[in-house]
Amino acid sequence: MDKALRLLLIEDVDDDAQLVLRELRRGGYDVIWERIETPSALKSALARQTWDLILCDYSLPHLNAPTALEILKESGKDLPFIIISGTIGEETAVAALKAGAHDFLIKGKYARLIPAIERELRDAESRGARRRAEEELRENERLLSEAQRVGHVGSWSYHIPTNTMQYSDEAYRLFDVSPGDFKHDLESFLRLGYSSDRTTLSKWMEDFKSGRRPNELDFRFFRRNSELRYIQMRGAPVFDSQGKLERIVGTMQDVTERKIAEIQIRQQLAHLTALRSIDHAITSTFDMKFTLSTVLTQTLEQLQVDAADILLFDEETQSLKFFAGKGFRTRSLENMDVPLQNSHAGKAILKRRLVEIPNLKEQPLIRKMPEEFLCYFGAPLITKDKVNGVLEVFHRTPFQPYPDWLDFFEALAGQAAIAIDNATLFQNLQRSNAELEQAYDAAIEGWARALELRDRETEGHTRRVTEMTLKIARRMGVPEAQLVHMHRGGILHDIGKMGVPDSILLKPGPLTDEERNVMAQHPGLAYDWLSRIEYLQPALEIPYCHHEKWDGSGYPRGLSGEQIPLAARIFAVADVWDALTNDRPYRRAWSREEALEYIRTNRGTHFDPRVVDVFLEFMADESP
Repeated sequence: MDKALRLLLIEDVDDDAQLVLRELRRGGYDVIWERIETPSALKSALARQTWDLILCDYSLPHLNAPTALEILKESGKDLPFIIISGTIGEETAVAALKAGAHDFLIKGKYARLIPAIERELRDAESRGARRRAEEELRENERLLSEAQRVGHVGSWSYHIPTNTMQYSDEAYRLFDVSPGDFKHDLESFLRLGYSSDRTTLSKWMEDFKSGRRPNELDFRFFRRNSELRYIQMRGAPVFDSQGKLERIVGTMQDVTERKIAEIQIRQQLAHLTALRSIDHAITSTFDMKFTLSTVLTQTLEQLQVDAADILLFDEETQSLKFFAGKGFRTRSLENMDVPLQNSHAGKAILKRRLVEIPNLKEQPLIRKMPEEFLCYFGAPLITKDKVNGVLEVFHRTPFQPYPDWLDFFEALAGQAAIAIDNATLFQNLQRSNAELEQAYDAAIEGWARALELRDRETEGHTRRVTEMTLKIARRMGVPEAQLVHMHRGGILHDIGKMGVPDSILLKPGPLTDEERNVMAQHPGLAYDWLSRIEYLQPALEIPYCHHEKWDGSGYPRGLSGEQIPLAARIFAVADVWDALTNDRPYRRAWSREEALEYIRTNRGTHFDPRVVDVFLEFMADESP
């Protein structure tokens, strides 16, 4: 079968053109051809269709080979270009080849024509394949760079023999540096890290050289604007043909948001544990000295201040007297009476609010103390509308509190006030404990609100689902004592999502299988965090089990039937109902009937049949 050949023939003599065509047909080619004689015709032909080959007479009245080569270059096409002429010498032919022609043949001597064409067609195909591969490589590199930019994931490589570090563009962006800002050796890379993290980072790299495969490493660094960020490093060894370690390659990812979330959760858990410690001191003894010493210990540890004291209000002298303190260098404060007027502590009592003095050099204490304090905070100790004293904290270096710090300081002041009230009025202990539980529940609800602010999709969802869960539980005869734990469990049902990366939690579209697996870890994360807090252990059933299904197809443990705690079975129905009947970013809310039908359909598979029956009765009673 003849081979198709699309030929563009630059020739002004028809007989010469026919000789060439005859030779091509004898060589087994089915030629589709066009003969042109002018520059405009050449430009038009190149733009109009695709050609396999150009055969060009060197010199025509209106067009010559050099001009034709220029036009071909301008078109951007890579075509075999063979000159057929009998009117030029060797130097001219060589110049034409240097200008881009691929071969030169003498008119009338066509023995080399077919071999020359076949060779140039093969070369053109090779060039095209190479060009396509290069273009594909460039596109893949572009896509990789874009993916790294979007995902905030950079790549790096350390060549051990030359002590050379290489980075991707996104890695430079993560570190907020330019290639020319520093040397590309290991020592310069280590200096990018936070000073106290450099030894750990260096050891991590050395572990690879020693043949170990260390896990990922998180380390800190400062950007040029002094912003502290967290980077997670992953690496893998690469060996040469002799099996010798040649380089270490890996990725780096900005995990600042996740680390901050982890720090906040640990801080909140530490605060809650501190409150529990104080609560234990309050309920286990009437010794106010011991109880307030516990308050001061937790104040120093949790607020990270240099010193703290408690002043008690003396109604007889209308002044404040030192009762207990920690962190002071001298005992000069212990025998001082502090008047209400013209003192920072007195202002806290008279104004009944927190007093903050960021610079004591500008607003000094009336008490003269050789302590070199720079910052002061004082909170009134108030119970039952009665001021009992002031909790004071001091810092010797500049300090800028954040909102949670101030909130917890006031919570500690509340604890101290409760401790004082407990020691003097034991009969109000139950009321004090109720206030303490409210503080705990407020902290729990604060976590839930923090999660709602992070995951806008769930705004208001926690409150609505928890309320419905309690209503259904009451209909099912659940004791009130258990409802307290169900309420806390409902508020904390999605607290594990604080450990899910923003890129997954806030993703607007469907999740991949890998992303769903990460999301499915949140009940286990909730269990890991909350099970350590004795106070919240009875409330774990909902956070840990609300994604289990009646038929055993849920997660994280695949429980079925009554293996699933009743609280979680009730919550699962309320959770799905609320999710279906409220708008989400990716869909409109379902109608009441559509949502009810869905729950009926999943009775006995997703949901406990008995819970569904009670839920449907409840909905019928609640319908307008």
